[in-house]
Amino acid sequence: MPTADKNPRRILGFTPNVFFLGVVSFLTDVSSEMIFTLIPLFLTNILGVGATFVGLVGGLSESTDSILRIASGWFSDRVRKYKALALLGYGFSTIAKPFMYFAGAWWAVLGIRFADRLGKGTRSAPRDALISHSALVGEVGRSFGWHRAMDTAGAMLGLVLAAIIVYSVEGLSHRLGLESYRWLVIVGVVPAVLAVVVLWRFVRESDGKSIIPGENKVLPKSRFAGFNNQFKIFLGILAVFTLGRSSDFFLILRAQNLELPVVTVIIMLVLFNVTYSLVSLPAGIVSDKLGRRRVIALGWLVYGLVYLGFALVGAAWQVWPLFAVYGIYYGLTEGVARAFIADLVPPERRGMAYGLYYGVLGLALLPASFIAGLLWDAINPSAPFYFGAVMAFIAVLGMLIFVREGRSLRNI
Repeated sequence: MPTADKNPRRILGFTPNVFFLGVVSFLTDVSSEMIFTLIPLFLTNILGVGATFVGLVGGLSESTDSILRIASGWFSDRVRKYKALALLGYGFSTIAKPFMYFAGAWWAVLGIRFADRLGKGTRSAPRDALISHSALVGEVGRSFGWHRAMDTAGAMLGLVLAAIIVYSVEGLSHRLGLESYRWLVIVGVVPAVLAVVVLWRFVRESDGKSIIPGENKVLPKSRFAGFNNQFKIFLGILAVFTLGRSSDFFLILRAQNLELPVVTVIIMLVLFNVTYSLVSLPAGIVSDKLGRRRVIALGWLVYGLVYLGFALVGAAWQVWPLFAVYGIYYGLTEGVARAFIADLVPPERRGMAYGLYYGVLGLALLPASFIAGLLWDAINPSAPFYFGAVMAFIAVLGMLIFVREGRSLRNI
């Protein structure tokens, strides 16, 4: 890992680990967006299941990795093998992806998605700890912003490739076909394999020590020790927000509900990723200078307004700006929230901290997505979006009232 040298080696302004972990996420998201983003249309258009089952698959697949993320984060802090665990997780997900080519029932999709999430649950916490340990002083937000920007740029490329494939096979059809989806799987496996190769060859293992002088301490014996009240309050408010943050599967279903062709839906997702990518790095830099709490609260406010828009939308053209602004929410929160955790906990506890962070997200996403599916089927397609908006506004108030800024500004 990088040392505390005055002039450490940089690639495009980042330490090598931070740079190449961004490349790994870029390649992984090219693959994942091609294979998994259209799962709600695969389930409804090809397999003929309803929104409740879509919510179950989306929520369960996103939440099953929660316990594993906690365990993986804690274990990575104990063994100090962050790269090894990340490599194991990326490799497992890569092995699972080709099986989507053969999926013929909703339970098969659930099983494959479950396996993919197990891989993500294994890699996410140690990877984020590795980024935080590899970032230079005063650049944690910027480093996570780079990672999110590369992640989102990969998603954008994956969606562009998906749009080209779907249009080539079935034109402007309003329903997804099996042949085009299988081509997405075939092409999408390639960048997943390349991501594993880049991680294996170019990312160096970390010893679990921060390169910020004076931050390294003895690891507490208890896996839940070493966390202050602010970290715990933040996780609690995050759980409230996430309870209204159903799977993004429902945004895709909402777009198709307004009679938009599949290719158009994919292009809207490209627009979402464009704004996400453009906002991520500046948001991280701003949070390094001005603090992260307000940036996160602003992102959650944007989310609430977007969900309110999806609840009220009445024409197809109105979905375009909603998808664009939705990317702003992601750009403001995803990287900044993980940098905020690095502010709130000591370096030797970050693996466990990121595990808890992802655990809260995962555990809350299952009921959130299941509730959204029930509201969609039992009331109407607008109901889950009203619910999500209300929960977001409550979380914004909680963030501004009960959470204080971390210590990062004192390190600049």
